[in-house]
Amino acid sequence: MSDNLSYTTAFEELQKIVSEIEQGKISVDELSEKVKRAAQLIKVCKSKLTSTEEDVNKILKELDSPGDEEQQS
Repeated sequence: MSDNLSYTTAFEELQKIVSEIEQGKISVDELSEKVKRAAQLIKVCKSKLTSTEEDVNKILKELDSPGDEEQQS
């Protein structure tokens, strides 16, 4: 799995795979590989979303910390 993919790149590739499957453009022979790749892409997207959520929560927690208000006064 390529963890260095950006969220956008992984999501766009995942959308393409889903579209190909929905439109029946993938043969039965290719289906297994496409599903495996889709699972990898989902993991990349989920990981990046989780990481971003953790970063945002950390920043919000730092902004809400009472020590910040006292230092600014």
